[in-house]
Formats: sequence, structure tokens, C-alpha cells
Amino acid sequence: MDEGILAVDVGATKLAAALVTQKGVVEKKSSIPTEANDGEELFNNLLILCQEILDGVKVEGCGVGSAGPMSHNGEEISPLNIPQWRNFPLRSKLSERLGLSVALDNDAKAVALGEGWVGAASKERNYLAMMVSTGIGGGLVLDGRLLDGADGNAGHIGHITVDEDGPKCDCGSYGCLEAVASGRSIEKETGLPPSEAPEEVIMKSGFFVGKAISMVVNLLNIDLVLIGGSVAFGFGEPFLTEVRSTAESFCGLSFTKDLKIDFASLREDAPLVGAAAVWQDSKEKSPS
Repeated sequence: MDEGILAVDVGATKLAAALVTQKGVVEKKSSIPTEANDGEELFNNLLILCQEILDGVKVEGCGVGSAGPMSHNGEEISPLNIPQWRNFPLRSKLSERLGLSVALDNDAKAVALGEGWVGAASKERNYLAMMVSTGIGGGLVLDGRLLDGADGNAGHIGHITVDEDGPKCDCGSYGCLEAVASGRSIEKETGLPPSEAPEEVIMKSGFFVGKAISMVVNLLNIDLVLIGGSVAFGFGEPFLTEVRSTAESFCGLSFTKDLKIDFASLREDAPLVGAAAVWQDSKEKSPS
């Protein structure tokens, strides 16, 4: 029997871990809130979660999808929405404490890999996967290859400016997509969790997400966009309809006419399957 993969998803709201098979099936998973007084306490909480998943099973390695930004090869992470971790060496610490080889990448890039592995993009060569959750991120596959960029941070669609008069973002800029359409920004604006957001807020979020998508589509000639994340899924079809109509209105060139925008096919398991895909991708890139 093939050994599975320990998959870890590091998000601003929760930390999740799972056993994922070599076919991309989640067999065992658990999660805890991303709450701690400091970085070491948060790491120890994650370590306990991983050990719970590993109890009684064998895995060949560990893949991690984490909110960003991060340094080259994910050696140090500094998620904007997880202030306990600044320049935190998560990959090496997990490897040392678990006794496993660990591969780490941005969480949205992980979702892009997962959708290409066993999801809706398995036959696609040019697509964007994005997460609309507490924060907003993206992962780009061009000509069949995941786009990394100089330091592995390619795809930060949440920091495209979509509203020049918009509020200040945690990154220091103004009017970023994440500052006007993420779960955290919606809660800051309305005083309500995204699950209770009024219709006009859902439509506004969909408009700005669609606007950002159009910029990527026009620049990079991609024809598929897959959207995941708790906020996007919670907003449902009205949100998706607004995203599609807005993107279409900003995409006037002939090569954009076949653009398809849909929810991530792996749904709520997309981040964990994606984390497992990060491990799979690292194996393929490693010298034999």
C-alpha cells in the first residue's frame, strides 16, 4: 500500500492538517483556530495537530500550503494576517520535529497545483487559482508550469490595486483587492462576519474580484479561473455571477472570449489537497 502524504494548511483563521493519499483523496483531517500568544506557541499547536494526524500511519513526506509572503523556497514565512510569525522558519522546524522531509509553498499556489493534479484544471495548461478567504491570494500556471517568481511569491492577486480611493491595506498600499474584498476587510467595514454580509457587500466583493481577474486575464492570456476560499463559497452563486459579469465587462480582447470562471472543484478540501500537491511537485523537481 502506498504511503500517504501529511498535508498542512496554514491560514489566518485556522490551521488544518490531513492525511492525503497518492490519488489526492483526503482520508483523515483535523483543524484548530490560528490562536496563540506568540510564534512558538502557535508552532507547538500546529505540531500537536500534525502528530494527531500521524498517529498510527506512515507518510512519505509533508506538504505545506501557507499564507504569504515568504522567502525563497519557503524557508521563512511572514503571513500578513498571522502576526505571530515573522520570518518564521516553519519548514525547517516542522521537518526537524516531525522527522520528515517538508516542502512548503504559498497556499493559493498550492491550490493551483492541487486543481492541476486531481481537480478541474487537470487538462489545462494556463489558469489562475485564487482564494477569497480571510485574505486573498492566487496561484498561476502558465504553459503547464506553476509560476514562482524571483522569491516564490508570484500570484499575489490580493495586492493588485482595484480601488484607487480604497482603504489602506495591511501591506501598506491602498485599495488592494484584499483591502476591499477579503473576509477580514468585510468584517472591518461592516462589523459583521462575511457569513452575515448584506447583498450589496457580496456584490461589491464580486465586482472587485472580477476586476482583478480581468487584469490577469488580459495580461497573461489565461482561459480558466478557479475560485476557492470560505468567503467565496459562503457568498455562493450571486458572488460568482457578479465576478463573471464584471470580468467579462473588462475583457474586451478577442482572446478573452472563452474565459471560464468557476468555483474550485476540490471545494473545502482544496487547500489540503493542494498542500499534498506541493509535496508531489517537490518530488518531481528533486534530482533522482
